[in-house]
Amino acid sequence: GPIQPAEFILKQNFPNPFNSTTAIQYSIPQRSNVKLKVYEILGNEVASLVNEEKEQGVYTINFDANNLASGLYLYRIQAGSFIETKKMILLK
Repeated sequence: GPIQPAEFILKQNFPNPFNSTTAIQYSIPQRSNVKLKVYEILGNEVASLVNEEKEQGVYTINFDANNLASGLYLYRIQAGSFIETKKMILLK
């Protein structure tokens, strides 16, 4: 059956560094309102990848950065009271 995660997890994107698209995986142990956003290094939001209620599970979302400049970006998940931020590098 489906994987039933026991904790909130935000995985490192893969591949990283990436050229144009990358995959971000996250897990939530219970139904949560999930926000997953990407920011440039100054903190300005450049993409909103998830903004909705999700059931318990493991999710993978593809991020297309074709319209962005090379550099360091941050991606941040907020799911219930869980918040985590990780870094990713876009190399064109």
